[in-house]
Parts: sequence; structure tokens; C-alpha cells
Amino acid sequence: MSRVAAAVHVITTGGPAGRGGATMTAVTSVSDAPPTVLICLNRSGRLATLLRANGVFSVNTLVEGDEHLAGVFAGVGGLDHEARFGVGEWTVAATGAPVLAGARMAIDCRVSEIGDVGSHAVIFGVVESVHLGPVHPALIYLDRAYRVVPPLDGDA
Repeated sequence: MSRVAAAVHVITTGGPAGRGGATMTAVTSVSDAPPTVLICLNRSGRLATLLRANGVFSVNTLVEGDEHLAGVFAGVGGLDHEARFGVGEWTVAATGAPVLAGARMAIDCRVSEIGDVGSHAVIFGVVESVHLGPVHPALIYLDRAYRVVPPLDGDA
């Protein structure tokens, strides 16, 4: 899958079980009625446990310059889930999920269904709200490295 270009996201959750987040590319649109996305994450990780308990998550799409933030939420530096939120500027969405203030886009979701496939949980989220940030060059992951895709001329 390293040969498939994908947007880089930080998936976060917040609520009674606590906050957590991780960097991932496994995010996709499922439906527009109701608006639904899915994420895939390792069932054995702490984020999966927090997300199941909280029942909410946000998808924060990263931009050029967020490489350090992506590393922190990927576990580089060994910070625990709560300490990771010391990097970047975070607000809280209506669901209680943390939202990155400088994200290209943040999607606030409520979990509607979870299925287990192999080592991973496939988590469906109904979109509660979408927060659009400035149109900056998008951060993608390709060939095991971060790359940047500039906006098209005229995008705003």
C-alpha cells in the first residue's frame, strides 16, 4: 500500500474515556445520504479502545508543514495519547472530538457501526459537521515518504 498515494490525517477522539489520536491514511467516503466516512485502525491499539468507548471521532486532514505533527501522532517521540495534543492548536467539535485548528479539513463524526476485519476495526462514522480550513498544499504519503500536492490554480 506504500505505492498508493493517500492524504495524511490525524484521527482523534475525545469523551468520557479520554482523548487520543493517531496518524493514518485509511480514510474514505462511504455515502452522502447520510454523509458517512470510514476509518480503519488496529484493534489492539489504545486509540481503538478510546474510540469505541467515546463513540465519536474527527478526521483532521494535514497540510504542508504538518510533517512533525504527523510524526508525533504516529508515535515518534513516544508521547502518550494525551501529551500528543501539546503539539498543534486544538479545539473541540460538537461531538467532543478534538479538531486541529489548522487542518485543511476536519470532519466531526459519530460512530454508527464497527466491524472487525483481521487485525483492524473498520469504523463507520456519520458526519455531524465539517470544518473547512484554508486551502494550503495537501500533505500526502507515497513510497514511504511525505509529499506535498499544491492547490490547483484558482482554488480558494
